[in-house]
Amino acid sequence: MSEKLSYASAGVDINEGEAAVRSIKKIVEATSIDGVMSKIGGFGGLFDLSVLDMAEPVLVSSTDGVGTKAYLAGALGSYKTIGIDLVAMCVDDIAVLGARPLFLLDYLSVGKLDSNLALEIVGGIAEGAKAVGAALIGGEMAEHPGSMTDGHFDLGGFVVGVVEKSKILGSHLVRAGDSLVAIESPNLRSNGFSLARRALLGNAGDIDHGGNRDLFQTLVDAKPFDDGRTLGQILMEPSVLYSPILQELSKTIDIHAGAHITGGGIEGNLSRVLKDGERAIVKRDSWEIPPIFSLIQRSGAIDDDEMFRVFNMGVGMVLVIDHDQRKEAIATIELLGHRAYEIGSIESAAKGVELR
Repeated sequence: MSEKLSYASAGVDINEGEAAVRSIKKIVEATSIDGVMSKIGGFGGLFDLSVLDMAEPVLVSSTDGVGTKAYLAGALGSYKTIGIDLVAMCVDDIAVLGARPLFLLDYLSVGKLDSNLALEIVGGIAEGAKAVGAALIGGEMAEHPGSMTDGHFDLGGFVVGVVEKSKILGSHLVRAGDSLVAIESPNLRSNGFSLARRALLGNAGDIDHGGNRDLFQTLVDAKPFDDGRTLGQILMEPSVLYSPILQELSKTIDIHAGAHITGGGIEGNLSRVLKDGERAIVKRDSWEIPPIFSLIQRSGAIDDDEMFRVFNMGVGMVLVIDHDQRKEAIATIELLGHRAYEIGSIESAAKGVELR
């Protein structure tokens, strides 16, 4: 007689899943805002749009993930801030359209579900959600035994926000003479980690496929700079949340468009807010590039063009604003606790982005 099978023997622990849901209930419900009608555990999240005091509200949605930063988080056992990265990747994509986030959902897939791991990851998402004024109204946790190793996970997110129709930002507002104001990114955010791991850690960075665990630990525990942080801490530093900055800035500054600098770098993302006949001129020496990027470049012998194509290079958000307000915009951003730079302008020329 063959052995009796169960879901647990196949690698899926329903009891642990239920424990995980119980563990996150309070932190998720603590993100609730006006308009949320549902509790955690239902089949769907409910939001009442009638609470919005807007003439012509337009819903804006986006989805994103954290890339292979999740792999590094699993290898390091560092789960507390990866949820903030997820919120940033989703929410900052709609912020550039002028939208404020209303609610988020997340999708967490793991090799083996552990309620403590889920609590750390979802706790980070909840922390990010509260920081941007959004509710976490639902999500999914899925065990993938056999296809993902224990301790590793993947993370995806979904956001819905709202903007007044007359206040949508984008290429339709951009014009020659506008200035480019950048907001700093002191780290990689969630982009370029496959290249960064290979450059900084070599084969040791692939510990699930023959990488040397001892060498990996030695490398990530090294302190490459004078600030006392380990390489692992530097790489796992959470992304800046730009959405609250843009919401505050828009009260006094005429923002025309914004580019969230993620995969594709400055050129690949800034080009998305240009019309035909508009060219963005970006001066490479107009901001300070954080040392982590120089370390990656030296370690991997990576050329300049590739670095600027893959990484944000210290610029996580570029705003296109009225030229006369550039100094006020920079001053306001810095009062909010972030460094900002005037990095270029919009000219009448063939469409594109030129890094000089």
